[in-house]
Amino acid sequence: MSSSSPQVPHADLLAHLTRTSALGPREAARVVAEVLDYFSETTAEFVRRRHGELQARGLTNDQIFARIAEELPARRVVAPELSARQLRRIVYG
Repeated sequence: MSSSSPQVPHADLLAHLTRTSALGPREAARVVAEVLDYFSETTAEFVRRRHGELQARGLTNDQIFARIAEELPARRVVAPELSARQLRRIVYG
C-alpha cells in the first residue's frame, strides 16, 4: 500500500516525543534534527568544534587536548584513541 502523503523521517520518534513531552511537532522535529546533526559529526569535526569552544572559555591547549582526549571515548561512535599531537594536527593541520 502506498500513501499519498510524504513519509516523515523518524515519525515514530517524533510521535513519541510529542506524546511524552511538552514539545509540539515542529519543536520535536527541530530537536531530533539537531541531535542527529550533533551525532553525525566526524571525529575531526568534533575535535575542531570542542577546541574552539574550550579555547573561548580560556583553557590552554594542553588543557583542551587533555579534555578532548577524555571526551572522545564517550562519543556515540567511539573514536580511536588520539594523542595530543594527533589532536593538534586535526586542529592546525
